[in-house]
This record gives sequence, C-alpha cells and structure tokens, in this order.
Amino acid sequence: MKNQTADRQPLSPYQGKLTEPPSVSPRNWIRTTILVVGFAVAMLGANFIASAVETPVASLVVGPVLAIAMMGLYIWAGIRLEKRSVAEFHPRAGMRHLLLGITGGVTLAAVTIGLLALFGGYQITGWGSITGALAVVGTMCAVAVAEEVFFRGIVFRLLRGRWGALLALIVSSTIFGLLHLINPGATLNGALSVAIEAGLMLGAAYLLTGSLWLAIGLHFGWNVAIGGIFGTVVSGSDARDALFTATTAGPDWLTGGSFGPEASIVAILVCSVATVAFLVAAHRDGAFNAANA
Repeated sequence: MKNQTADRQPLSPYQGKLTEPPSVSPRNWIRTTILVVGFAVAMLGANFIASAVETPVASLVVGPVLAIAMMGLYIWAGIRLEKRSVAEFHPRAGMRHLLLGITGGVTLAAVTIGLLALFGGYQITGWGSITGALAVVGTMCAVAVAEEVFFRGIVFRLLRGRWGALLALIVSSTIFGLLHLINPGATLNGALSVAIEAGLMLGAAYLLTGSLWLAIGLHFGWNVAIGGIFGTVVSGSDARDALFTATTAGPDWLTGGSFGPEASIVAILVCSVATVAFLVAAHRDGAFNAANA
C-alpha cells in the first residue's frame, strides 16, 4: 500500500529546519553558551527598556526598534556564529503567520475574558485611554519579539537539536514560566500557569511552522488584548492604561488574583485547546520526528 503520509506536503516550508545537527565539540559548547547568555541579556534588556517607556509616541517608536534589533541580532548570530541558514524569519509565509498569530492571540484573550465575565470574574467599568492602549502596543512589540527570539529561537531550537522536540517543549516552557516570577505581582501558580498555557502553546506553534512569526503573533496579540484592550494585569506586571477600565472579582483560581487572568484556570483551558491543535498538526506533519538539520 502506498504511504500517503510520506506524500503529503507539510504545512510549513520551514519544517525540519529548526536547528542544525547536534555536536559535542568544545567549540560548539562555547558557542552555545555565548548564544544563550547573550540572548538572555538582550531579551532582559529589551524588556526593561520597552517597559520603562511610558509615553505612547515613544513606546510606538522604541518598541518596534527594539523588536527589529532583536530580529537583526538573531539573524546575524545565525549566519555568522552558527554558520547556518536562518529560516525562522524567512519572509515566505511570514506575514500570513504573523497576522494569523495576532488574530489568534486576540481571539484567545477575548474568549478567556468573555468566560471570566460570564462567571462573574470580570466586569468593564468604563472607557479607558486610547493612547494608553497604543503605549501597550509599542511595548509588546519588543516584549513579544525578544521573548520569542530567546525562548523559541534559542532555547527551544537548541534543546530540540540535542534532545528532541518533547523535552524541548517541556524545558523551554518551564523556564519561560519561571521567568515571570520576577514580575511585581508574580506567584508560583501564575508562573506554572504561564508555562502550561503560553510556553507550551508558543513552543507548539514554533514546532509546527518552523518559523517564529506565528509564535510572535500569538504572544503579541494575547498581551495587547489582555493588557491594552481589556485592562487587566499581564503576568503580574504593573497595570497599564488600557482601552477599557475593568475590575476582577472572585477566587484566585478563577480570576488569577494579583497575577492576572493568565493564572486563571479559564486561560489554561482556553489556551490548551490551541496547544493541542498545534501539537496534533505538528505530529501529523512529522515535526516530532523531523531531522534536526
């Protein structure tokens, strides 16, 4: 019988290009250390600078500039340090994946907030600030790109090349969640929730497409909607002006408490639906078994 799976074209033109063949040479270990440490510092620096800018006009300039700088640094490091072809920011299907991601992120956030409102955990109290919402958009340009470049482009990709996709998903998601413990209103439950609902979903999106565009779009769309539109706390960070003013009330397991809706069981369940869909599609396209080259 003819193998239909082998004949089916993968969803993404990037499939199987997530990393290079693993090597244990001392030179590659030094290079890996430089990549991980260097991009961790770059990510934290970009997030700090973007979050420190408060005026909308400055945010709309600084955020995209930082995002472009992170992408440029990643492409440069891939070509010059790793000596590889960087497919993660290839323009082919890039805009489509980015727009799909933004739409998906906003939709997931809207569904989450809608369910919280249905159960009495969220209520809009009035109009907020359009300029405040625009400031969030600028900030999240930098945050989404910087974090996806580091966690998916560096951590996930290198782990996958060494130990496979499953372990890469688990470890990168765990580290991603733990990073959010540095936020002012952070809780361990919130960090674990982010690892499950966001870390796994974004890693699965990257695994499926082989590019960073979809993951960046999802990350950006979710953060802008949760913090810039619906006016709630994002991952325990200080609240910003948003399009709507709102209040949350109810048990922490429902509302997320001081960490915000991302620590809510509702957000975990809603985002897990997307995660499962991405993982099923990735498995169908052979991403879990794809060669690391």
